[in-house]
This record gives sequence, C-alpha cells and structure tokens, in this order.
Amino acid sequence: MSNADDDKRPSDQVNGLTPEQAGVVQYERDGVWVVVAHGNYDMNSLPPLAEALQTAAPKRARVVVDAADVTFADSTFLNLLLDIHRRTELRLAAPPPHLRRVLELTGADTVLDIRATVEDAVA
Repeated sequence: MSNADDDKRPSDQVNGLTPEQAGVVQYERDGVWVVVAHGNYDMNSLPPLAEALQTAAPKRARVVVDAADVTFADSTFLNLLLDIHRRTELRLAAPPPHLRRVLELTGADTVLDIRATVEDAVA
C-alpha cells in the first residue's frame, strides 16, 4: 500500500513532516519550555499546538514558541498566542516575515513579546 509521503525525498521533510504539514516539538531549555511550531496553522491543524501550549501554560512561568518554520498562520493561530499570553509569560521567537507582517497588521506585535531568536527568548 502506498503512502502519500512515499514520493517525498528525506530532504523535503523536517521531523518526518513535509513543509506544509503542521507539527509540534517540545523541549526544555535552561528551565524554559520551548514549543517549536512547524508548517501551516489553521483551525484544522491547530489542535496539537493548542494542546501543547495549554498544557505548558499553567505549569511554566515562561513558554517560548519557536515560529521560525511556520509557513502559514491564520487568526486561530494568532488567537491561541494571545490566549496563552494571558496565562503565562509567552515569548514568540523568530517569526518569519509573513507572520511578523500579520502581527504588525493586527497590532499583536505591541502585545506579544517577540524575540529574534530562541536563545534570546529563553534568556
């Protein structure tokens, strides 16, 4: 039986996901919880990221979202970030230009703590 990803080269994948697929990786760094968001985020693909952030927020004083590999994000992604921001110290690290533009257009860049790198967000 064939899988849709059978024809993908390994270099086309990150952590087993193609660039379009949403994925979440989590780890602790210097006592700070880091959630790596990858791929496209909309109301259908957001639940794993939402679960990771909603689980971390009450347990961690600071949560960092590494957004460097977010290829698309709609209003559900933005609403999730704002909701988590109300629950804990949320820092958004390395948002790509298209996401930074959405943050600027909505004014969320004045509310969220946005950092250039994960290293800066963790410090």
